Amino acid sequence: MISEQMNIQWFPGHMTKARRMITANIKLVDAVCEIIDARIPLSSRNPDLDDMTAGKPRLIVLNRTDQADPESTDKWAAHLKKSGAAVLETDCKSGKGINGFTSAVRSLLSEKLERNKQKGQAGRQLRIMVVGIPNVGKSSFINRLAKRRAAQTSDRPGVTKGKQWISLENGFELLDTPGVLWPKFEDQTVAENLAFTGAIRDAVMDIETLGANLMARLCRFYPKRIAERYKIDIPTEASGYELLTLAAGKRGFLLKGGVYDTERMAIILLDEFRGDLLGRITLESVGD
Repeated sequence: MISEQMNIQWFPGHMTKARRMITANIKLVDAVCEIIDARIPLSSRNPDLDDMTAGKPRLIVLNRTDQADPESTDKWAAHLKKSGAAVLETDCKSGKGINGFTSAVRSLLSEKLERNKQKGQAGRQLRIMVVGIPNVGKSSFINRLAKRRAAQTSDRPGVTKGKQWISLENGFELLDTPGVLWPKFEDQTVAENLAFTGAIRDAVMDIETLGANLMARLCRFYPKRIAERYKIDIPTEASGYELLTLAAGKRGFLLKGGVYDTERMAIILLDEFRGDLLGRITLESVGD
Protein backbone atom coordinates (compact mmCIF):
# COMPACT_ATOMS: atom_id res chain seq x y z
CA MET A 1 0.00 0.00 0.00
CA ILE A 2 1.29 3.48 -0.89
CA SER A 3 1.48 6.26 1.72
CA GLU A 4 1.96 10.01 1.28
CA GLN A 5 5.05 11.77 2.61
CA MET A 6 4.30 13.91 5.68
CA ASN A 7 6.41 16.26 7.80
CA ILE A 8 4.94 16.24 11.31
CA GLN A 9 6.41 18.36 14.11
CA TRP A 10 4.64 19.37 17.33
CA PHE A 11 6.32 20.70 20.45
CA PRO A 12 4.17 23.33 22.21
CA GLY A 13 5.80 25.73 24.65
CA HIS A 14 4.49 24.11 27.83
CA MET A 15 6.50 20.96 27.06
CA THR A 16 9.79 22.83 27.56
CA LYS A 17 8.57 23.84 31.01
CA ALA A 18 7.48 20.25 31.69
CA ARG A 19 10.91 18.90 30.76
CA ARG A 20 12.54 21.30 33.22
CA MET A 21 10.04 20.29 35.89
CA ILE A 22 10.78 16.57 35.44
CA THR A 23 14.53 17.17 35.63
CA ALA A 24 14.20 19.37 38.71
CA ASN A 25 11.96 16.93 40.60
CA ILE A 26 13.59 13.61 39.74
CA LYS A 27 15.73 13.82 42.88
CA LEU A 28 12.56 13.83 45.03
CA VAL A 29 11.33 10.39 43.89
CA ASP A 30 12.39 6.79 44.47
CA ALA A 31 11.38 5.43 41.06
CA VAL A 32 9.83 6.33 37.70
CA CYS A 33 6.69 4.80 36.20
CA GLU A 34 6.68 5.29 32.42
CA ILE A 35 3.30 4.81 30.73
CA ILE A 36 3.43 3.74 27.09
CA ASP A 37 0.73 2.90 24.51
CA ALA A 38 0.54 -0.84 23.79
CA ARG A 39 -0.59 -0.04 20.22
CA ILE A 40 2.69 1.78 19.52
CA PRO A 41 5.16 0.58 22.20
CA LEU A 42 8.21 1.91 20.39
CA SER A 43 6.88 5.25 19.17
CA SER A 44 5.27 6.10 22.52
CA ARG A 45 8.57 6.01 24.40
CA ASN A 46 10.19 9.45 24.64
CA PRO A 47 13.92 8.86 24.02
CA ASP A 48 14.80 11.94 26.11
CA LEU A 49 13.29 10.42 29.27
CA ASP A 50 16.38 8.26 29.75
CA ASP A 51 18.48 11.37 30.31
CA MET A 52 15.82 13.25 32.29
CA THR A 53 15.26 10.36 34.74
CA ALA A 54 18.78 8.88 34.75
CA GLY A 55 19.69 6.79 37.76
CA LYS A 56 16.14 6.02 38.89
CA PRO A 57 14.61 2.50 38.78
CA ARG A 58 11.88 2.36 36.15
CA LEU A 59 8.63 0.48 35.75
CA ILE A 60 7.23 0.42 32.20
CA VAL A 61 3.44 0.21 32.01
CA LEU A 62 2.03 -1.12 28.74
CA ASN A 63 -1.32 0.66 28.85
CA ARG A 64 -4.33 0.44 26.52
CA THR A 65 -3.84 -3.33 26.18
CA ASP A 66 -7.59 -3.56 25.55
CA GLN A 67 -7.02 -1.74 22.25
CA ALA A 68 -3.85 -3.55 21.18
CA ASP A 69 -3.34 -6.88 19.41
CA PRO A 70 -2.95 -9.40 22.30
CA GLU A 71 -0.29 -11.46 20.51
CA SER A 72 1.79 -8.35 19.84
CA THR A 73 1.39 -7.18 23.44
CA ASP A 74 2.75 -10.49 24.72
CA LYS A 75 5.78 -10.16 22.44
CA TRP A 76 6.41 -6.56 23.50
CA ALA A 77 6.13 -7.37 27.20
CA ALA A 78 8.62 -10.23 26.80
CA HIS A 79 10.97 -8.00 24.77
CA LEU A 80 10.92 -5.21 27.36
CA LYS A 81 11.50 -7.65 30.22
CA LYS A 82 14.40 -9.22 28.33
CA SER A 83 15.99 -5.77 28.07
CA GLY A 84 15.95 -5.57 31.87
CA ALA A 85 12.84 -3.44 32.45
CA ALA A 86 10.10 -4.12 34.99
CA VAL A 87 6.85 -4.37 33.01
CA LEU A 88 3.17 -4.13 33.90
CA GLU A 89 0.30 -4.62 31.42
CA THR A 90 -2.81 -2.54 32.11
CA ASP A 91 -6.20 -1.51 30.77
CA CYS A 92 -7.42 1.59 32.59
CA LYS A 93 -10.95 1.29 31.22
CA SER A 94 -11.64 -1.96 33.05
CA GLY A 95 -8.90 -1.63 35.66
CA LYS A 96 -7.24 -4.85 34.49
CA GLY A 97 -3.63 -5.10 35.69
CA ILE A 98 -3.85 -2.06 37.98
CA ASN A 99 -3.69 -4.17 41.16
CA GLY A 100 -0.25 -5.39 40.12
CA PHE A 101 1.27 -1.92 40.49
CA THR A 102 2.06 -2.11 44.20
CA SER A 103 3.85 -5.45 44.03
CA ALA A 104 5.69 -4.43 40.84
CA VAL A 105 7.06 -1.27 42.48
CA ARG A 106 7.96 -3.07 45.72
CA SER A 107 9.84 -5.67 43.71
CA LEU A 108 11.58 -2.93 41.72
CA LEU A 109 12.60 -1.18 44.96
CA SER A 110 13.28 -4.30 47.03
CA GLU A 111 16.86 -3.28 47.88
CA LYS A 112 15.78 0.20 48.97
CA LEU A 113 12.94 -1.22 51.06
CA GLU A 114 15.41 -3.55 52.80
CA ARG A 115 17.73 -0.61 53.55
CA ASN A 116 14.79 1.36 54.94
CA LYS A 117 13.90 -1.59 57.15
CA GLN A 118 17.42 -1.83 58.52
CA LYS A 119 17.31 1.90 59.35
CA GLY A 120 13.99 1.49 61.17
CA GLN A 121 12.11 3.27 58.35
CA ALA A 122 10.02 0.33 57.11
CA GLY A 123 6.90 2.51 56.85
CA ARG A 124 8.59 5.31 54.94
CA GLN A 125 6.45 6.58 52.04
CA LEU A 126 7.58 5.69 48.52
CA ARG A 127 7.45 8.43 45.89
CA ILE A 128 6.92 7.52 42.23
CA MET A 129 7.07 9.93 39.28
CA VAL A 130 4.57 9.07 36.52
CA VAL A 131 5.84 10.09 33.08
CA GLY A 132 4.97 9.53 29.42
CA ILE A 133 4.03 11.21 26.17
CA PRO A 134 0.62 12.91 25.79
CA ASN A 135 -2.58 10.87 25.64
CA VAL A 136 -1.24 7.48 26.80
CA GLY A 137 -3.60 7.38 29.80
CA LYS A 138 -1.40 8.67 32.63
CA SER A 139 -4.23 10.48 34.40
CA SER A 140 -6.63 7.54 34.02
CA PHE A 141 -3.93 5.24 35.40
CA ILE A 142 -3.41 7.50 38.42
CA ASN A 143 -7.16 7.78 39.05
CA ARG A 144 -7.46 3.99 39.02
CA LEU A 145 -4.66 3.70 41.58
CA ALA A 146 -6.07 6.50 43.74
CA LYS A 147 -9.62 5.09 43.46
CA ARG A 148 -10.87 8.63 42.89
CA ARG A 149 -10.72 11.43 40.31
CA ALA A 150 -7.35 12.76 41.44
CA ALA A 151 -6.07 13.76 37.99
CA GLN A 152 -7.91 15.43 35.11
CA THR A 153 -8.52 13.13 32.12
CA SER A 154 -9.30 13.82 28.47
CA ASP A 155 -9.01 12.15 25.07
CA ARG A 156 -7.06 15.22 23.91
CA PRO A 157 -3.28 15.54 24.42
CA GLY A 158 -1.84 18.28 26.60
CA VAL A 159 -4.51 18.52 29.32
CA THR A 160 -2.11 18.07 32.26
CA LYS A 161 0.00 21.23 32.34
CA GLY A 162 1.70 21.13 35.78
CA LYS A 163 2.87 18.72 38.45
CA GLN A 164 0.58 17.28 41.12
CA TRP A 165 1.31 15.03 44.11
CA ILE A 166 -1.29 12.32 44.76
CA SER A 167 -1.28 10.14 47.90
CA LEU A 168 -2.40 6.51 47.71
CA GLU A 169 -3.77 4.36 50.51
CA ASN A 170 -0.84 1.93 50.35
CA GLY A 171 1.86 4.37 51.46
CA PHE A 172 2.78 5.46 47.93
CA GLU A 173 2.82 9.04 46.67
CA LEU A 174 2.62 9.71 42.93
CA LEU A 175 3.94 12.75 41.10
CA ASP A 176 1.74 13.33 38.03
CA THR A 177 3.62 15.11 35.23
CA PRO A 178 2.51 16.60 31.88
CA GLY A 179 2.86 14.52 28.73
CA VAL A 180 6.14 15.37 27.02
CA LEU A 181 7.28 14.75 23.46
CA TRP A 182 10.76 15.40 22.10
CA PRO A 183 11.61 18.60 20.18
CA LYS A 184 12.06 17.06 16.72
CA PHE A 185 10.81 13.88 15.08
CA GLU A 186 13.65 12.46 13.02
CA ASP A 187 11.54 9.45 11.99
CA GLN A 188 8.23 10.43 10.40
CA THR A 189 6.84 6.92 10.86
CA VAL A 190 7.11 7.50 14.61
CA ALA A 191 5.45 10.91 14.22
CA GLU A 192 2.62 9.35 12.21
CA ASN A 193 2.05 6.66 14.84
CA LEU A 194 1.75 9.37 17.48
CA ALA A 195 -0.71 11.29 15.30
CA PHE A 196 -2.77 8.16 14.55
CA THR A 197 -3.29 7.48 18.27
CA GLY A 198 -4.02 11.12 19.16
CA ALA A 199 -0.76 11.95 20.97
CA ILE A 200 -0.41 14.93 18.60
CA ARG A 201 -3.27 17.40 18.31
CA ASP A 202 -5.47 16.88 15.25
CA ALA A 203 -5.68 20.67 14.87
CA VAL A 204 -2.05 20.83 13.68
CA MET A 205 -2.44 17.93 11.23
CA ASP A 206 -3.47 17.52 7.60
CA ILE A 207 -6.25 15.13 8.60
CA GLU A 208 -7.01 13.94 5.07
CA THR A 209 -3.41 12.86 4.43
CA LEU A 210 -3.14 11.40 7.93
CA GLY A 211 -6.29 9.35 7.37
CA ALA A 212 -5.06 8.19 3.96
CA ASN A 213 -1.77 7.01 5.47
CA LEU A 214 -3.56 5.23 8.31
CA MET A 215 -5.78 3.49 5.76
CA ALA A 216 -2.69 2.36 3.81
CA ARG A 217 -1.07 1.06 7.00
CA LEU A 218 -4.16 -0.80 8.17
CA CYS A 219 -4.75 -2.35 4.76
CA ARG A 220 -1.17 -3.60 4.79
CA PHE A 221 -1.35 -5.26 8.22
CA TYR A 222 -5.07 -5.94 8.78
CA PRO A 223 -6.52 -6.11 5.23
CA LYS A 224 -9.35 -8.54 5.96
CA ARG A 225 -10.60 -6.47 8.87
CA ILE A 226 -10.61 -3.23 6.85
CA ALA A 227 -12.20 -4.89 3.80
CA GLU A 228 -15.04 -6.19 5.97
CA ARG A 229 -15.52 -2.97 7.93
CA TYR A 230 -15.69 -0.66 4.89
CA LYS A 231 -16.96 -3.26 2.38
CA ILE A 232 -14.18 -2.60 -0.11
CA ASP A 233 -11.90 -4.71 -2.29
CA ILE A 234 -8.26 -3.79 -1.62
CA PRO A 235 -6.09 -3.43 -4.76
CA THR A 236 -2.49 -4.53 -4.17
CA GLU A 237 -0.77 -1.29 -5.19
CA ALA A 238 -3.50 1.17 -4.19
CA SER A 239 -2.54 4.43 -2.49
CA GLY A 240 -4.01 5.48 0.83
CA TYR A 241 -6.07 8.13 -0.96
CA GLU A 242 -7.48 5.57 -3.39
CA LEU A 243 -8.46 3.30 -0.50
CA LEU A 244 -10.00 6.24 1.35
CA THR A 245 -11.96 7.12 -1.80
CA LEU A 246 -13.28 3.56 -2.10
CA ALA A 247 -14.43 3.64 1.52
CA ALA A 248 -16.00 7.09 1.10
CA GLY A 249 -17.90 5.78 -1.90
CA LYS A 250 -19.27 2.82 0.05
CA ARG A 251 -20.35 5.15 2.85
CA GLY A 252 -22.01 7.53 0.38
CA PHE A 253 -19.87 10.52 1.37
CA LEU A 254 -20.36 12.81 -1.63
CA LEU A 255 -19.57 16.47 -2.25
CA LYS A 256 -21.06 18.71 -4.94
CA GLY A 257 -20.12 17.57 -8.42
CA GLY A 258 -20.04 13.90 -7.43
CA VAL A 259 -16.62 14.11 -5.75
CA TYR A 260 -16.11 11.73 -2.84
CA ASP A 261 -15.57 13.41 0.54
CA THR A 262 -12.26 11.79 1.54
CA GLU A 263 -11.68 14.29 4.35
CA ARG A 264 -14.90 13.20 6.06
CA MET A 265 -13.89 9.57 5.53
CA ALA A 266 -10.46 10.28 7.06
CA ILE A 267 -12.08 11.72 10.18
CA ILE A 268 -14.38 8.69 10.44
CA LEU A 269 -11.45 6.29 10.02
CA LEU A 270 -9.37 7.98 12.73
CA ASP A 271 -12.36 8.08 15.10
CA GLU A 272 -13.15 4.41 14.51
CA PHE A 273 -9.52 3.37 14.96
CA ARG A 274 -9.19 5.32 18.21
CA GLY A 275 -12.61 4.18 19.38
CA ASP A 276 -11.79 0.45 19.00
CA LEU A 277 -14.37 -0.08 16.24
CA LEU A 278 -11.73 -1.68 14.02
CA GLY A 279 -10.73 -4.25 16.64
CA ARG A 280 -7.52 -4.62 18.61
CA ILE A 281 -4.64 -3.28 16.53
CA THR A 282 -0.90 -2.83 17.10
CA LEU A 283 1.00 -0.71 14.59
CA GLU A 284 4.54 -1.79 15.55
CA SER A 285 6.23 -5.17 15.86
CA VAL A 286 9.18 -6.13 18.06
CA GLY A 287 11.22 -6.44 14.88
CA ASP A 288 10.90 -2.66 14.36
